[in-house]
Amino acid sequence: MSHVTSVDGPAPQPHPQSGGVDAPPQASQAGQPDTGPAGEPSVWHAGEPGAWPAGQVPPYPVPEPDRLTRFVVRLYDRSPRWAVPLAALGCVAAGVGYTLLSNPTHAAPDAAPTCLLKLTTGLDCPGCGGTRALWYVLHGDLPAAARHHFLFVFALPFLAYLFVAWAGKQAFGWRLPELQLSSKVIGGFLAAWLAFSVVRNLPWAPFTSLYV
Repeated sequence: MSHVTSVDGPAPQPHPQSGGVDAPPQASQAGQPDTGPAGEPSVWHAGEPGAWPAGQVPPYPVPEPDRLTRFVVRLYDRSPRWAVPLAALGCVAAGVGYTLLSNPTHAAPDAAPTCLLKLTTGLDCPGCGGTRALWYVLHGDLPAAARHHFLFVFALPFLAYLFVAWAGKQAFGWRLPELQLSSKVIGGFLAAWLAFSVVRNLPWAPFTSLYV
């Protein structure tokens, strides 16, 4: 039996299984993907929170990692748990060793600054004096270290504790108390560092005592 058509187009066709007419597609629920013929997701609505649902195949090809990435991932997976903290400790030891051997507190009067900003502008950068401050800290002279970079000396114990807590957890499973640093604390420290970087370059006393 033929179906009657309207002036706007053909009439709805009966569904092959239900025997009735096709209903208009219903909008998917918020946060749920539309499904295709086999129940596979076909469209993920833009703007919906969350990533692609677990266990579902995304509708775009996933790029394969390059050889270097695969090598690094395999090396990390096969390395013992203490390898990464040991490598980080080696970097710290290399920096400390360079500071001790180079002795940045004794330089020729006509030696060019190693800081690019100071070499080109004559101004102390936010990190100027940090290496000399570390040298004085390693020799137990905290007043001289604070004279060269007060904020570095202030932050050094917190940085050391964060490193020990992280390395101990990675290598030995230590559960040291976590150091809670909120965004306000970090923002306040950065603001203080910025202010310190400005006032140490002012050409008036007592700010001239901060010039290194």
